[in-house]
Order: sequence, then structure tokens, then C-alpha cells
Amino acid sequence: MLQAFASSDPFTIGVELEIQVVNTHDYNLTKATTELLTRVREERFAGAINPETTEGMIELSTGVCRNFDQARSELQTLRDTLVRAADFLNVGVCGGGTNFFQNWYDQRSDGRERSEYLMGLYGALYQQFTIFGQHVHVGCPDADSALVLLHSLSRYVPHFIALAAASPFVQGSDTQFQCARLNSVAPFPLSGQAPFMTNWSDFEAYFERMTNTGLVHSLKDFYWDIRPSPGYGTVEVRVMDTPLRVEWAASIAAYIQALSRYLLIDKPLRLSERDYEVYRTNRFMACRFGLDGACVDPETGQRAPIRERILATLDVLAPHAQALGAEEGLADIRRAVTQGASDAAWLRRVYGAHDSLHEVVRQQCRIWRGAQMPE
Repeated sequence: MLQAFASSDPFTIGVELEIQVVNTHDYNLTKATTELLTRVREERFAGAINPETTEGMIELSTGVCRNFDQARSELQTLRDTLVRAADFLNVGVCGGGTNFFQNWYDQRSDGRERSEYLMGLYGALYQQFTIFGQHVHVGCPDADSALVLLHSLSRYVPHFIALAAASPFVQGSDTQFQCARLNSVAPFPLSGQAPFMTNWSDFEAYFERMTNTGLVHSLKDFYWDIRPSPGYGTVEVRVMDTPLRVEWAASIAAYIQALSRYLLIDKPLRLSERDYEVYRTNRFMACRFGLDGACVDPETGQRAPIRERILATLDVLAPHAQALGAEEGLADIRRAVTQGASDAAWLRRVYGAHDSLHEVVRQQCRIWRGAQMPE
């Protein structure tokens, strides 16, 4: 049975970041998560540091945050705590959506019951799932509003992908994608977009039917781009790469927060199942070209650059950003989009300057610690 939808404060946010744990020799993933968790166990901080999928990954999670400042502050504290533990163990930690050196066939479960189950069910698909993303939870007033917000936010998935794109390299090669991470999610049978339902009772009936497939035991078994999280009373946006800096992760979360308030309060969209006719192509364009991609508005049929769409959206979000205390975060978004800055472009520039992916990951570890991103 589907978990009841919990009560939560509307438009509060929570941020989760999946982080790479690498050795300091060749910057491949290393098995150090258990030692890192032991090292941080006695530390005091808001949020959580948890294991994630394999021993080469670790997850940082904020608590329930009301605004950009709180989210940024909690992420910075979590980052600094993890960095201190990594320094003690002489390992590196960094952002980015993919590790450039890891071979999927070398990946093993972290030993937890769920990881063992998923490894047994999905085999090589799950081994290829050693990728690193940012998830943003948004509090919703009720279950039906959560579904309305889910489908409203789906129109903006290309924005989220393009803003966070940080995975151009996979297994030592340039994929020509800005975000190659989502290519590892696509083969899962329960990935992509959620089914079009805006009534929670209909969604509960759908969930019950899906349990009969044998693949579904909880909502965590759906690898949708956006999914409801009834236990938290939230909608969870899951398409972003983990950014190279926690400050940028907080800005992206502020954009999603302000957008959610705009969508539920102003109700500017006429939702329809036809929205998803262009969903996959819009998503592809964002993954392939990032801010330089173009997407089609499903309502008007008009095609426009993602960069222009984000800037136009920022204009309408201004009063909502002010109400939420998100102005600084959205100013960061405007500045980066106007300048054409992206993590994927920066990674390629570093590689072009040094002709070494090892140096790129070394620089990622420096940036993660708070070092200035060189031009």
C-alpha cells in the first residue's frame, strides 16, 4: 500500500547531493564510504551524511530549509565536515555527475539490503548507475497539489538539466553531451516521466497496479525525473547532475523553490497529457547541448533556446523569489546564464588546458573545497 502523504510546510526545500569519493593517485573512485561515515559520526551538523549505492559514493542531505541562505549554509557545513574526514583518510571528494575513470563492471553493491536487491534485479544496469546527482525536495500543502506541481515542473526539466550539467566525460571519453549522466538512467524500465495524474486517489490505484509487476515495492523503485515523496510531503526533482560547488547547488534549489511557488500560486499553466509529447526530445536537447539547446513549448508549439527561456522565467519569478528570500540565488542563476557559464564547459576548458582527465578531477576536488574556479 502506498504511504499516506505527510503534512509539510509549502515551499520549504531539502537538498540531497551524491558525492564522488576518489583516491588521490589517479582520481578513480575508491572504497572509503564506510570509513568516512565512521569519521563523521561524532560531528554535529544539520542534515545527514549517508551511504549511497556503492563504496565510492556518499550522500549529503540538508534538513528542511526555508530559504536559500539556510540551504547554502547547511550544504557548506556538510561539505566542510566531509572534507575534514576525507583529509584525515587521504582521499578526495568532489562534485560532478560522472567519474571519468570508473568502469561500470568494477562496481559492487555497498552491502545494504536494498543495494543487494537492486544489484540482483537489474544486474549490469545497476552497476552502470554509479552516477552522481542533485535532488531537490519541495514541500507541498497536500497530495493533489503535489501531483499538480510535479507535472507543472516537468515543463521546466530542460532548465534544471542545463543549469546543473556537469557530466561531459564518461569512461575516459568526451561524450559530446553536457549531461551524459541521464543516459545511464534511461534504460531502467521505470525511468522517465511520471504518468499523467493530478488526483492522488488515482495515483494510489496506479501504484497498486504497478506492484503486481514485481518491480515495484515502494515509490523509490520509480526512477522518474520528478516523483512524489509522500513520507516527506514533498515533490522531488531528480534530473540534475551534482554541481561542482555547493553554492551553485543551493542556487539551483532556490530556482526550483521560487518556480514551485509561482506554479502553485499563480497557476499559469494548463496541464495536459499532451505536455509529454515533446518531453523526451526537450530533455535530450538539454542533455546534449545544455544552455545552448532549444526546446518546444508543448502549449504553443514555439521553439526557443533554453537560455532565453530561463532568463524569461527569472523575470516572472521575481516577486516569488522576494517572498522566499531567494533573490541572491536567482541572481547567481541570471549571472551564469547570461555569461554562458556552466560546470560542463569549465570541465572541458580544464581538460583542454592540461590534456589530462586526472588533472580535471584534481581540480574538481579543489573546487569542491571552496577554491576559486579558474577561468
